[in-house]
Amino acid sequence: MKSAAKIILGSVMAVLLGACVAPKPAAISDITFATVAADEPQAQPERNLYFIPPPSLDGQRTVEDVLQAYGPYARLKLAPYFAKANVSYPPREVAFIALKQEKKLELWAKHSGEFRFIRDYDIQAASGVSGPKLRQGDRQVPEGIYRIEGLNPNSHYHLSMKINYPNQFDRFHAWQEGRSKPGSDIFIHGKASSIGCLAMGDEAIEELFVLTANVGVDNVKVVIAPHDPRVYPLAVDTEKLPDWTLELYSNISREIHALSPTVKSVKTGL
Repeated sequence: MKSAAKIILGSVMAVLLGACVAPKPAAISDITFATVAADEPQAQPERNLYFIPPPSLDGQRTVEDVLQAYGPYARLKLAPYFAKANVSYPPREVAFIALKQEKKLELWAKHSGEFRFIRDYDIQAASGVSGPKLRQGDRQVPEGIYRIEGLNPNSHYHLSMKINYPNQFDRFHAWQEGRSKPGSDIFIHGKASSIGCLAMGDEAIEELFVLTANVGVDNVKVVIAPHDPRVYPLAVDTEKLPDWTLELYSNISREIHALSPTVKSVKTGL
């Protein structure tokens, strides 16, 4: 009887101990993407299968670490959007159009010919109101035509991409008006809080970060507008905004119309 009890107790303990051990996550190299019939549901890999590697000896993760961790998942999610737009991945050029009022960030890309709409993302947070950024600490998301200045794989906001605010236009008008501190360190980043940046959430920034790294920062343009000028014109309240805002909004409108001439037919079917 005692022997039988020991056997039963041992079996129970084995089951309980087994339940406490989490299954080992699959490595990226273990995952293959098989071709399946178009009418069959395609299984998507779980995002939590991908982990940022531990920091290297110098305490810093690299862009390559991020690409290894999130690249396959991000590219798999982007693939159907690029296929639908008939744009090769990675494309030659990318444009992000950020619309503050609509809280949308549109992704446009081209391999050859004109830019095509790929998809849009919800902006999770963007502090401030309509109007350009003027000074450090005003919590304004800037407005203008920018470039990606660098990729930060060690951001406090998961991942981030720094834009080149203040650009030449911003610096000129700050100098002209005697504003010595127009602000700096404006990012597109993860999470959902903002003090002048565009917070996209973690999954969205993974896609945008991987895409930008694959395309190259020199081939990415960022246009930030107070609202969509393709819906109604950008108006300037001269009592609240500087006189040069009229020139800025003209530049933004022209750039967005040039980047996305087919926006109505592509996005709304009109």
